Amino acid sequence: MDKNTITGFILMALVILLFTWWNKPSEEELEARRVQQEQAAALERELGETKSVDIPVADFSDLFSGQDSIVSLSNDVMQIQISSKGGKISNVTLNNYLSYATGYQDTVPVELITPEISNYGFIFTSASRRFDTSDYYFEPNIINDSVVEMKLDFTKILFPDQEVLPFLSQDSVANDSAMKNFERASNPSSQFTIRYTLKQGSYIVSMEVLQNGMEKVIPSSNATTDFHWNYKMPRFETGRTFEDNRSSLTFKYFGDSPDDLSSNKNDTESLRQRVKWMAFKNQFFSIVMLPQTTFTGAEVKSTFLKDNPDFLKEMNVEGTLEYSSLSKNPINIDIFFGPNLYPLLKSLDNELDSNENLQLTRLIPMGWPIVRWISTLIIIPTFTWMGTFIHNYGIIILVLTVLLKIILFPLTYKSLVSQAKMRVLQPEIKEINEKYPGQQNAMVRNSKTMALYSKAGASPMSGCIPMLLQWPILIAMFWFFPSCIELRGQSFLWAHNLAAPDVIATLPFTIPFYGNKVSLFCLLMTAVNIIFTWMNMQSQASTNSMPGMKWMMYLMPVMFLFFFNDYAAALSYYYLLSMLISIIMTLIVRWTLNEEKLRAKLLARAAKPAKKSKWVQRLEEVQKQQQALMREQQKRKGR
Repeated sequence: MDKNTITGFILMALVILLFTWWNKPSEEELEARRVQQEQAAALERELGETKSVDIPVADFSDLFSGQDSIVSLSNDVMQIQISSKGGKISNVTLNNYLSYATGYQDTVPVELITPEISNYGFIFTSASRRFDTSDYYFEPNIINDSVVEMKLDFTKILFPDQEVLPFLSQDSVANDSAMKNFERASNPSSQFTIRYTLKQGSYIVSMEVLQNGMEKVIPSSNATTDFHWNYKMPRFETGRTFEDNRSSLTFKYFGDSPDDLSSNKNDTESLRQRVKWMAFKNQFFSIVMLPQTTFTGAEVKSTFLKDNPDFLKEMNVEGTLEYSSLSKNPINIDIFFGPNLYPLLKSLDNELDSNENLQLTRLIPMGWPIVRWISTLIIIPTFTWMGTFIHNYGIIILVLTVLLKIILFPLTYKSLVSQAKMRVLQPEIKEINEKYPGQQNAMVRNSKTMALYSKAGASPMSGCIPMLLQWPILIAMFWFFPSCIELRGQSFLWAHNLAAPDVIATLPFTIPFYGNKVSLFCLLMTAVNIIFTWMNMQSQASTNSMPGMKWMMYLMPVMFLFFFNDYAAALSYYYLLSMLISIIMTLIVRWTLNEEKLRAKLLARAAKPAKKSKWVQRLEEVQKQQQALMREQQKRKGR
């Protein structure tokens, strides 16, 4: 170490010593600090003794009884009632939606919550006791038109005779934490408040827990609390099949995709990871619990009420939340009471949590990923856009069907031309069938038929592939219409509700797999489907290789009659329109297509020598070997 470095260290030490001496407190200041520290230590000991006291249950008997008073909040889309018993939401009514559980006469607004079907609360525990807020009577306090508070005041019970100590200014206490503790002790109070906020135009109710002095009731060592909710899901629709299948207890792990319990049997699950939200999901409506943080875990249970005419399922959740009795605002939960409307649920993702993709739109079932992609990117935006200027949803479905058919027309046209090629080659196919009759010549017959198709430039697959490419859209529609709440309550022609079966008659008996309800759109769809099948069968080459195929083709429309009878009227109506347009397109293409010229072109191409591909050569070799093997087997049988 050189001379300059040593000199620098000496100067630094002198500066520190001089600064310490200059800021040395006086004797009076030292005495004041000593007194303050003793006061703070005494307060800490007093608070520690208060926290360790376990209040007997009998001391809270006054809070277990009282008068149940109701406070209401409302906006343009919903009304809620909050009960002082449990400080909980006791009724939720949606203004813009009607319940059709009892039919279409004397309908009433949808009530997602009533006192008989819903109960929730927070559960706190100490060393020897358990507090369930749903058992207590709260004191209501209306803050304004949008905010209501429900308060539990433990102060009079905990401090019946204690006088309020004089309040010391902050300057008199040196330590900030000691100051806060002193404020709590010198102003004894213990209150637990649940604040509800309902904003205008919103389906979200914000539930905040506000508290003061709760460490005198709940030990500050408790790091969690439980939130339980028991819900008996009522029916809102006339048809039960879809309401059963599409109602479930749904949840989403933090950073993962939503999952749910079984919709058609009793189910329970222990959620051991962080849960971002949990929901009671109906076919068209949901109740979603979204804490600002997460549930650290949960127990969820769903009981299937198969034989109950008024209710679908009984659902129970018990989630664990982070909690501190020392915190002023330990819990915040947003609760969604509203419709499963795709644009609405999508907008809530960013509104409620910009950091986590909530995926609330997954509450709407839309099938496999590729089918869901078609629905969310094509069908729903188009459907929503047309709904802004067309107010009859039957017309919207008609326009949407025509648009889809126009978009898919190139594939349809290719399929129809392929069918025409097969049809004009029927004389040659018939000749091959007559030349090689019997099951023993099946391989030769098929080989000759495929060779003719190959030379003429026709292929059965070229007509099937375009039709298969249209199936994802048909399946997307299959998922979309029964889940489209916009169709709910919308009438068209004889259908009162496009989101439910259009029942025109009730049979005095029940047909197996069909029921006793008669859906007219389903009947019309089946009839048109049979006609369309007959037209397609006429365009195909007749063959004896598959004699049962015709019977199977006509059986499919009859199966659809049983399958779709209980589906939404909009779905049967869409398939009816789709097949009618397909029939019209088929007739137009057949009328404009010159089949004589097409036949001449195909035969001319077939007459030209064509070089066989290696694959065809191998196929012919395999066929020859099989034919030789069959002849050998026949010779052995003849012996």
